[in-house]
Amino acid sequence: MSAHPLLRLLRYARRYRRRIGLATFCSIANKLFDLAPPFLIGMAVDIVVRREGSFLAEALGIESLSSQLVALAALNAGVWVLESLFEYLFKVLWRGLAQDIQHDARMDAWRHVQCLDMRWFEDRSTGGLMAILNDDVNQLERFLDRGANDLIQTFTTVFAVGATFVALAPTVAPFAFLPIPIILWGSLRFQRRLEPHYASVRARAGDLNASLANDLGGIATIKAFSAEDRETERIRGFSLAYREANARAIRVSSAFVPLIRMAILFGFTAALLLGGSLALEGGLEVGTYSVMVYITQRLLWPLTRLGETFDLYQRAMASARRLLDLLEERPTLVSGERSLGPVEGAIRFEGVRFAYQGGDGEADAVLRGVDLDIRPGETHAVVGATGSGKSTLVKLLLRLHDVDGGAIFVDGVDVRELNLAALRGAIGLVAQDVFLFHGTVRQNVAFGRPDATEEELEEAARLAEAMEFIERLPRGWDTVVGERGQKLSGGQRQRLSIARAILRDPPILVLDEATSAVDNETEAAIQRSLERVARDRTTLVIAHRLSTVRGADRIHVLDRGRIVESGRHDELLAAGGLYAALWRVQTGARDAA
Repeated sequence: MSAHPLLRLLRYARRYRRRIGLATFCSIANKLFDLAPPFLIGMAVDIVVRREGSFLAEALGIESLSSQLVALAALNAGVWVLESLFEYLFKVLWRGLAQDIQHDARMDAWRHVQCLDMRWFEDRSTGGLMAILNDDVNQLERFLDRGANDLIQTFTTVFAVGATFVALAPTVAPFAFLPIPIILWGSLRFQRRLEPHYASVRARAGDLNASLANDLGGIATIKAFSAEDRETERIRGFSLAYREANARAIRVSSAFVPLIRMAILFGFTAALLLGGSLALEGGLEVGTYSVMVYITQRLLWPLTRLGETFDLYQRAMASARRLLDLLEERPTLVSGERSLGPVEGAIRFEGVRFAYQGGDGEADAVLRGVDLDIRPGETHAVVGATGSGKSTLVKLLLRLHDVDGGAIFVDGVDVRELNLAALRGAIGLVAQDVFLFHGTVRQNVAFGRPDATEEELEEAARLAEAMEFIERLPRGWDTVVGERGQKLSGGQRQRLSIARAILRDPPILVLDEATSAVDNETEAAIQRSLERVARDRTTLVIAHRLSTVRGADRIHVLDRGRIVESGRHDELLAAGGLYAALWRVQTGARDAA
């Protein structure tokens, strides 16, 4: 069974234990000085009633009434100054801690998420992860900003006032403190009742974020199908579910203070009556009675804020659980320790089998014993129908997934033994679904090599036949491409992707459907640049358009997870098998004849 989220959170924040200790000390000191005014009021009453025999006169040896009042005023000023100083310090410390911990938690979570397996991401939504990285982390910040100090000062008040009552009027103390167990019991009951409500609130927040992120990503599709109203209603459903979950939590938390007030009423009334009786009978000094009345109020009324504090606490614990659960996720795909020397570029697939998670065995396998042998410097192509498993080969080579059976070797070393950074650093990928970041053209091309010189950037752009359109952009290399490169055409995005791969200068180049989403003219330009880039390096081409792989050293036809044909373009056409059939479909029977 997992530990309580508060204990887990304290373990996570142990690097801040000294700052937490100092902030806690300042909170306690502030509250002690905040409790001093009732005692000062009691001293003032004592001076007026007992005059030269007052407590202050006896303690300081001052008989003059005016001198006693001056001393009391000085003491009062000192208390207020120190209270204000410690209030400033605890606010700065707790708020600084809140900012630092929320920053570190967000960065630790993001760093950790990037290390998790692709299989893990397949079962999660982007919006749900965003809810953890933003909303849940912010809930922790709110609790540390206010709630932690409130809890510490509440406990300080109980102990300080309790000690005062025992010292001044032990017979009255039990009645003044009688409501506290009831308040604490009620608080714990409310905490337990609130816990599932706030877990539901966080879950609904994740659902709402996921839906919003999904719709923002597909806004063009929504507009194209005139689905704005329908999607608005769908989001309304998630928003209403979030609102209802919050409303249920609010109804429970709002009942806390009115119920607690009744318990406070009893304690305050008991102290008022019993203390007053003792004072009238001469068993209690008038000044001491004044102190008791005031500190009873200072003891009990702040407890009404426990409802608000527990509200913050429960929200924070629900968020902490989600955040720490994320941090405790462990990748099943672990980086190897071997590094690559000078990479020759030999690639070998031996009996590779693979099925995506959730499959029911061999019937759902994507790859079923694939064998490929690519010698250094050669260009090999893998073709086949949609869903035959072509792109899965790329994911396995990059170790985005691990094989279920067989092995993949680079320069004779099993990729599972290689350091992931070394393996992926040796491979340049140009994918069909080009992802450009919201930034400038320069930032996107230099993504794999941020330290590249201007000359290297321009050379990569020329090889990718991208230099001409870059120079025509409004701000050239400093033009912002928009989210996912939406300000550029598909061909322009693809050429920047090729330039990005060229700049990295990898010994192994992987082209995954690199020209499938562009027009014929753009395809021809991209094909020319790819032919130049592929020289003197190992190249694996995943293609749907067979015209793009005619010049490959060897073409492999993948069908239902198996290599069914291999050879050069002319050899495969002459064989009259699946490749020839695909060629006829794409070019027409007359061209095939």
